[in-house]
Amino acid sequence: MKKYTIDAKGRVPGRVATEVAVLLMGKNRTDFARNRIPDVEVEVTSSAEMSLNAKKLTDKMYYSHSGFPGNLKIRSQAQLVKTKGAQEILRRAVYGMLPKNKLRAQMIKNLKIK
Repeated sequence: MKKYTIDAKGRVPGRVATEVAVLLMGKNRTDFARNRIPDVEVEVTSSAEMSLNAKKLTDKMYYSHSGFPGNLKIRSQAQLVKTKGAQEILRRAVYGMLPKNKLRAQMIKNLKIK
């Protein structure tokens, strides 16, 4: 298993997320295949010290719906950081960049955020 370590200190979450997503999908490898999950593990360190934009903290919203009428939950990025930490912002960004198929859940398990 190949391990990659990325330092997120002072970096924007989206830039880190694109780098992580490419590694998790295996697009940097010569034996890349869309239908296989590469044997890699990506560890992101210093996620709490990422550079979070003050405007995005208030304006960016995260939506979730339970499926029942009237149960749309809307959280701002500031609320998400307060309750779950900056790691959750990075995890959601990477999750959204991975392919929307059965392999996505398995790929995200290879991501460790500290």
